[in-house]
Amino acid sequence: MPTPLPSPYFIAASTPAAALVGLDPQALAQEDFVTVFTGNKVAVRSQPLSAVYSGHQFGVWAGQLGDGRAIVLGDLPTANGPMELQLKGAGLTPYSRMGDGRAVLRSSIREFLCSEAMAALGIPTTRALMLTGSHQRVMRETVETAAVVTRMAPTFVRFGSFEHWLYRGKQAQRGGDELKILADYVIKNWYPEFLGSANPYKELLAEVTRRTAHMIAHWQAVGFMHGVMNTDNMSILGLTLDYGPFGFMEAFDANHICNHTDQGGRYSYANQVPVGHWNCYALGNALLPLIGTPEDTEEALDAYRPAFGAKLDELLHAKLGLFDARDGDSALFDDMFKLLQANHADFTLFFRRLGDLQLDGGVEQDAPLRDLFIDREAFDAWAGQYRARLRLEHSQDALRRTAMHRSNPKYVLRNYLAQTAIEQAQNGDFGGVHKLLAVLERPFDEQPENESYAALPPDWAAHLEVSCSS
Repeated sequence: MPTPLPSPYFIAASTPAAALVGLDPQALAQEDFVTVFTGNKVAVRSQPLSAVYSGHQFGVWAGQLGDGRAIVLGDLPTANGPMELQLKGAGLTPYSRMGDGRAVLRSSIREFLCSEAMAALGIPTTRALMLTGSHQRVMRETVETAAVVTRMAPTFVRFGSFEHWLYRGKQAQRGGDELKILADYVIKNWYPEFLGSANPYKELLAEVTRRTAHMIAHWQAVGFMHGVMNTDNMSILGLTLDYGPFGFMEAFDANHICNHTDQGGRYSYANQVPVGHWNCYALGNALLPLIGTPEDTEEALDAYRPAFGAKLDELLHAKLGLFDARDGDSALFDDMFKLLQANHADFTLFFRRLGDLQLDGGVEQDAPLRDLFIDREAFDAWAGQYRARLRLEHSQDALRRTAMHRSNPKYVLRNYLAQTAIEQAQNGDFGGVHKLLAVLERPFDEQPENESYAALPPDWAAHLEVSCSS
């Protein structure tokens, strides 16, 4: 059961998320909703629960984990099936271990904003319905105040949910009855197309592997870094799950580590791709008793590389405004990333400004884009290759610009933007959260009145650090 917070108050709600479950976002600010979505009152017919799971954390088996501060209230019907509502930060659960079951305002704002920002970017993700707060003090590195995020997803089952029952069965030296119950539950509710398959568990693993590969291709294409890709943070539906020390790439560095806790760089931007594959292998190992043979399990896992490669190739063609695929495109992409790496050009601004490049433009017209690079001559050389490739398909500037601006966001949740909104909120002003949410809900629109939200980060932003406590 949730543990009430003293004097809870409304902070923000997402209109698109509310629409998914048929709720009026304006009504969410009313006292009844605030008390329910803070955990101070349990709604009629709600049967709160928290889930157990295990997992590998930073590549090391961590044993039993679980929802240490998350409580599912139940689900609501939507056009695409039931959607679970979960309170994050609503108090102690059987799996809190040494934790207090609470979330703080700082991390809750980050999760609320990024969940909805990712959805607006078209990236598979859990959603955030609303955010409430309380003046109750919570101790982290410093004393902070409590907050609760209402998260939404069709299910919060994770890779680690399967790992838990595999290892629990081994420890008890008995069959994996719970493992089968869980797999059958997931297949029945979210992968019913596999019910009649000769080996539905193999099909389940292959499809989850494909979805995971597609999700990570989306991450790479937009410069998103999750920061803590433990197997207990991987969704069985291929959704981005658990927003902690995330970050969006600014000055491009393929080896950038967004999580200050990640001293070894296991979850760097470049490593997200192989780690995603590694995590799928951990899931495959958990499902092996149901699939039957290592060969069938391996065959299902073989879906990862081609699925990732095809999706990233599709996304990069769209980001560069290329309407067909040709020999030599991979080399063009590789040269582009080498150029970005050598010059540490801003990831989001590069792709957005690239849409304004004109086929017959020159140095003067290229200036906003060209000025992102220290080595202007290197940029000119690559731009020459790019223009030559555009001419091969008779590209038209206006059509290409429109298409590219639909694929390359102008606005992403940069850490300094989140930090500014957080500091205002910590002083009792939630206007920054509301404004940033409104901007991020339309990431591909020009929004000239919000131009400052698309600017290069200020110098002080270089010193921001986020960690697992974020």
